[in-house]
Amino acid sequence: QVQLVESGGGLVQAGGSLSVSCAASGGTLSSYGVAWFRQGPGKERESVAAITVNGRSTNYADSVKGRFTISRDNAKNTVSLQMNSLKPEDTAVYYCAATPYAFIGPVLQSTSYPYWGQGTRVTVSS
Repeated sequence: QVQLVESGGGLVQAGGSLSVSCAASGGTLSSYGVAWFRQGPGKERESVAAITVNGRSTNYADSVKGRFTISRDNAKNTVSLQMNSLKPEDTAVYYCAATPYAFIGPVLQSTSYPYWGQGTRVTVSS
């Protein structure tokens, strides 16, 4: 069973950039579709971005389109989320999630992902 570990969270000023990464152990992340979700303080969990196994297809929530980029390096067994033009409302714990069902495409439904990391906190100050 794949285990996911996020890293790269931290504190950044509004308008700044930050990258978070997801690494896998106990499995090869290159065999999984991967997505990022987030949960802000007092908010429900929401989708952020998703990427297919081969990295050719991606999908983004409207709130991050044009600002965030999801990518993967299958040789390094990692998936990254580059976040630019950050806003205070991007403050959240960011979770990566993986699915072995590669045929489903870059879906943004959390129920499609059975494996989850513990999250990394991103704080954007105004």
